[in-house]
Amino acid sequence: MDVDTAWGHTHEQRRSLADLLAGLDDTAWATPSVCPGWTVRDVAAHVISVPQMTWGPFLRACVRGGFWVPRVGLLEGRRRGRAEIPAILEQYETYDGSRVSTPFTGHLEPLMDVLVHVQDIVRPLGLHRDAPPEASAAAADTALRLGLFFGRPRLGGVRMVAIDVPWSHGQGAEVRAPMLELLLLCTGRAADGALVEGDGRSLVRLA
Repeated sequence: MDVDTAWGHTHEQRRSLADLLAGLDDTAWATPSVCPGWTVRDVAAHVISVPQMTWGPFLRACVRGGFWVPRVGLLEGRRRGRAEIPAILEQYETYDGSRVSTPFTGHLEPLMDVLVHVQDIVRPLGLHRDAPPEASAAAADTALRLGLFFGRPRLGGVRMVAIDVPWSHGQGAEVRAPMLELLLLCTGRAADGALVEGDGRSLVRLA
């Protein structure tokens, strides 16, 4: 996916998420997200922290987390989640159109980040948000490329095949699902079991 198209999807998803967040009550903001240790508020703050993560903030976060990427992310999300809700929403107004990405990750990582974290927020709340299959495919490729860096397990023994866009990955028992569900599997999350088919279904995480 080319740079302009990727950023277009990223900005659209951030704006859509901001609209959703603006309608949540305090109970929803405090709900545990799919991300272990993060509330909806923490995830929301994290998503819009990505365009603010220039070299200075990035290095300070790495020091706080001992340069272990999963811990860096966990602590930084919690730290930013302590901001007042209006302040978090104001950050979306300020940064949703930014093209800044976290050092070392590239222009597709912010797209992956927002697509996945939207699902981390909406699914525990019983809400539904679709994602463009082509954008989800590009995000899945990025997740697989960065998986080791972010401490995600590799998916072995299955061949993932998207049913809504030409995309596949891996060798083994077939797992067929919408691209968004495969993106979630690529980032270590559970896919919606009602949307997953194939002989490899029992080999992947299902919700």
